[in-house]
Amino acid sequence: MASAPTRVRSALLAYLEARTTAVTAARRELGLGEGDARALLHIAEHPGIRPTQLREHLAITSAGVTALIDRLVDRGIVRRDVDPDDRRVNRISVTVDLEDDPWSQLTRFDTDFDQEVLDVDELRGEDFCDLLESLTSATVLRGSR
Repeated sequence: MASAPTRVRSALLAYLEARTTAVTAARRELGLGEGDARALLHIAEHPGIRPTQLREHLAITSAGVTALIDRLVDRGIVRRDVDPDDRRVNRISVTVDLEDDPWSQLTRFDTDFDQEVLDVDELRGEDFCDLLESLTSATVLRGSR
């Protein structure tokens, strides 16, 4: 039988591989590049986000975020609105419903996984989350030394 660290690492890798496979298939079906999909999901989580905030999140250039938003606007996936308090500022919002097909493909794996987590005993789930966060923080800290 594998050691506990090996089992945890294997389980995490299997999760990441399954999620990546699901999201990649959804992106292909929807005709979205990886950056466009990441942007779309982030905009959906932060309606009315400013392009500069999106640029910072995606770690791309100003020109890159402008081109990305232009692509999504041209496809009718997001819209730009002028900020009523500062007309120099744009606010970006999603125009498609990510809970409806075909867009739900982008979030289906996470939604299904979330449901499975809800079905786990709450205390066990909280303990696992605490452990995973602690291990991740310690690993990152160790790597920064």
